Amino acid sequence: MTTTTIDLDTLSINTIRGLCMDAVQRAKSGHPGTPMGIAPVAYTLWQRFLRFDPADPIWPNRDRFVLSEGHASALLWSLLHLAGVRAVDPDYEVLGRPSVTLEDLKTFRQLGSRCPGHPEYHWTSGVETTTGPLGQGVATSVGMAVAGQWLAARYNRDGFPLFDFDVYAIAGDGDMMEGISSEAASLAGHQRLANLCWIYDSNRVTIEGSTDLAFTEDVAERFLAYGWNVTTVADANDLDAVERALHSFRAEHERPTLIVVHSHIGYGSPVEDSAQAHGEPLGPQAVRETKRFLGMPEDTDFSIPDQVYDWFAQGIGARGSTARGAWRSSFAAYRNQYPRLADEIERMQRRELPDGWQDALPTFPADAKGLATRDSSGRVLNALAQAVPWLLGGSADLAPSTKTRLTFDDAGDFQAGDRPGRNFHLGIREHASAAIANGMALTKLRPYWSTFLIFSDYARASIRLSALMEIPTVHIFSHDSIGVGEDGPTHQPVEQLASLRAMPGLLVFRPADANEVVETWRVVAALRHAPAALVLTRQPLPTLDRGRLAAASGVAKGGYVLADAPSGEPDVILLATGSEVELALAARDELATGGIGARVVSLPCWELFDRQPREYRDEVLPPAVRARVAIEQASTLGWERYVGDAGAVVGMHTFGASAPLKELLRKFGFTPERVSQVAREQVAANA
Repeated sequence: MTTTTIDLDTLSINTIRGLCMDAVQRAKSGHPGTPMGIAPVAYTLWQRFLRFDPADPIWPNRDRFVLSEGHASALLWSLLHLAGVRAVDPDYEVLGRPSVTLEDLKTFRQLGSRCPGHPEYHWTSGVETTTGPLGQGVATSVGMAVAGQWLAARYNRDGFPLFDFDVYAIAGDGDMMEGISSEAASLAGHQRLANLCWIYDSNRVTIEGSTDLAFTEDVAERFLAYGWNVTTVADANDLDAVERALHSFRAEHERPTLIVVHSHIGYGSPVEDSAQAHGEPLGPQAVRETKRFLGMPEDTDFSIPDQVYDWFAQGIGARGSTARGAWRSSFAAYRNQYPRLADEIERMQRRELPDGWQDALPTFPADAKGLATRDSSGRVLNALAQAVPWLLGGSADLAPSTKTRLTFDDAGDFQAGDRPGRNFHLGIREHASAAIANGMALTKLRPYWSTFLIFSDYARASIRLSALMEIPTVHIFSHDSIGVGEDGPTHQPVEQLASLRAMPGLLVFRPADANEVVETWRVVAALRHAPAALVLTRQPLPTLDRGRLAAASGVAKGGYVLADAPSGEPDVILLATGSEVELALAARDELATGGIGARVVSLPCWELFDRQPREYRDEVLPPAVRARVAIEQASTLGWERYVGDAGAVVGMHTFGASAPLKELLRKFGFTPERVSQVAREQVAANA
């Protein structure tokens, strides 16, 4: 008997469903129902539409697929396995082994498996972004679509459509409830991102039960109001309807598209359309009954007919290979005609910077009046962005305050009618701003975004994911302390520094003057696999006299001796970051009049300092000198690692207050007199 196309489609979809059921059942953990319900849609997208080459899953013009409902990860693992996607190493080299083996599927959610509980970027090739926290995937996909539009505007030339990829995201009811999704969808509609398609898997079930418990709005009408093209598929199993909806997206050139798909969670199982299908294995008997319903071998686990592998190879495999081959040929001709632009593209893909980029960095002369570090950062950023054309970004409606606007002649504003613009207006959407920046970083641009430090809390989940994914997103935060003054405690960050420093993999910089800002950017610009947070002042700080003090290049080591005791053997060590370094220097001078030798250590980046060899750290902070005082206008949490149990911290133990800056400094003890007093007490206690 000849197997028809319809039979192969059905066989492939049911194979995916079976793999998902079996993986969750063997793990005794996971979410089987969602992948079973939406499998026909994901299959149709991958097999008939997605421009993705399994043999080279990172070629630059591939379509991006984001599984935003990350709890359905078994669906993605099954697709990656059946399509034969190859693994890629951290240096972006395609390896000979599969990204997901059958053994990985059989060890779903187990230690070392390439099939973890949720999609993890950089762990499993073919995963475009880490998802799991709902809303993150769709919000990040907006950044990918933005990057696609910007890349096309900068690099495409007549006859060379190098960048025209589409971005697809499958989202569930939970994604649609999260606020970040609304922020991102609103901006996507405003920007008319026609290369963006969200597929809304509306199965109307969450962990607690029916969505009627808490979610009864008309999502389609909401997205129409955002300016999206909206279409509906009444039954996820109707492949022709799914295909028509995807063609509708392809035909839309002015708006992003939302495809509302009505599916049945746990399709074919005894617990179909119930919360029991959501977050726990079906059980051996239910798996057998479901396989019987689907016409699959009831007593065989992880069954994959050979013709399914062949069918995927003839579909997404052949189509992707052809598309990638054509792109490679086109790029070779493009390189001959536009060598400078081709060089930019190749460097971008490797996360490398142009030759001589450091020559653009300014230096600042000593100046008692100085600059706010937000101002010096803005100057450095503008100089650097002219040397690195794919460094770009914006703010959550605060560019005039965070000083992150690019002001050189051809910088421009990224809008629907000006795609080459490098200034992004993200609106008052802190959480989506960070996620969108992550999406741009995942597409190999070098993005930054900014807001006030206090509002980093609104974006914390996306900042965390940038660290988890090890991508070089730059998070810029100004108004870093009680120095905000009259705005009061609602705008005065206290615990945010400690919170950011607690995040593994995030480099947090709080520079002390303009030249420490320069050195901070020198480190940050070169990062390839780590995000950074720049924490900057609103108020001016003196530009320190580096002829008298140590060079700011010490920032590269995270901390350094800025000024030593005259003898080189300090009685007390004063440690500080940011605006409090000036205070430590003033206290050092005052202590000297009383015969106490103080060393001042600037510690702008704890994470880098902690990575230095023990010898260097002991050289900066000699273990024998137990009299230590840390000074920082923030929570004292964490400073004990540097001052020890015998040291002291001049910091914040409460929230701030609304008053002029000088009054606040006196009230909370950030004065040379107070620091000197604490230092003398430390010297006496450790005599």
